[in-house]
Amino acid sequence: MRPDDTALHGLELRSLATSEGQLRVSLEDVTLDEPGADELVVRVEAAPINPSDLGLLIGPADMATARSEGTPEHPVVVADIPRQRLGAIKTRLDQSLAVGNEGAGTVVRAGGNVQHFLGRKVGMLGGGMYAQLRKLPARDCILLPEGAAAADGASMFVNPLTALGFTETMKAEGHSAIVHTAAASNLGQMLNRICLKDGIPLVNIVRSPAQAELLRAIGAQHIVDSTSPDFQTELTQAIRETGATIAFDAIGGGTLAGQILQAMEACAGRSGTGYSPYGSNAPKQVYIYGSLDMGPTVLNRSFGFTWSVGGWLLFPFLQRAGRDVVERMRQRVVDELTTTFASRYTRTISLRDALQLDILREYERKATGEKYLIDPSL
Repeated sequence: MRPDDTALHGLELRSLATSEGQLRVSLEDVTLDEPGADELVVRVEAAPINPSDLGLLIGPADMATARSEGTPEHPVVVADIPRQRLGAIKTRLDQSLAVGNEGAGTVVRAGGNVQHFLGRKVGMLGGGMYAQLRKLPARDCILLPEGAAAADGASMFVNPLTALGFTETMKAEGHSAIVHTAAASNLGQMLNRICLKDGIPLVNIVRSPAQAELLRAIGAQHIVDSTSPDFQTELTQAIRETGATIAFDAIGGGTLAGQILQAMEACAGRSGTGYSPYGSNAPKQVYIYGSLDMGPTVLNRSFGFTWSVGGWLLFPFLQRAGRDVVERMRQRVVDELTTTFASRYTRTISLRDALQLDILREYERKATGEKYLIDPSL
């Protein structure tokens, strides 16, 4: 069902975590004011479900306890949040929050200074995209190329800018090749296309032979399967061939970050001038940017002292990078929207579908090769 554009009235998906330890995800009726001089109102027609969106949507709730409430028109999903997890989200407790980092749609209202957007399709970044209507500053929107569909522009921010951010970070810190984990993901496939086009050596770490084959089919050159009994040897060889000294890890927990550092040190040690009890002087950097494994990050320190493990997030990176770098990145995404930065979706669902327990459990799995798109206009 389309929103009432004339009255600027529609539905919005919101997530509430209570101090009593309960998660409530619901659809709420909202009415927007007319846009200001530099604002737009967009009818949202496509918004992807990214892992970062799931972090806000369901947070630390135990989804094994999820149950349905509400009505068919206004469904509600309720789940319990374990008490020990409440401290990690204390700043959001008892606040109803809009969900959805990015999206795309058609401009149905435009302020006096931005009338040229009216009736055009735009990509948007700014949160609250799981809604039928979204009001936001025009500066947070990018006009889509003529002929592009809303689905083409729905994922033009988070994954593309993250992948480009990895290569920009690599260059800024003096590295020349990259290691990437969970490399068969939508983001990983984008990064592979960027690196092939830009001549950047890339080591792709995957978690199954099927994922390795997927990447091989799109031209990936260095692929290592972490389930292989010879994984450490194969990883070391790939790093030796590429010279990679920086890694971006979507897994987070477990031993993988340490294994990458071990492989980097093994390669650096071969070219060293002599023994040192402190290891090689070659820089070795792992950035953790995801949490597919929520367990502890385990480092078996066998890689000397010249290394670092830290966190990497897109929005702090964009703030540090500066306007010129960000504008160059954004323009590249527009120019290569349907090629390098194309996203493919396995299923398109409505806002109400997103609150059906069987569907929610499917997209909450974050399975490689399965990417869901919400079309709030359905």
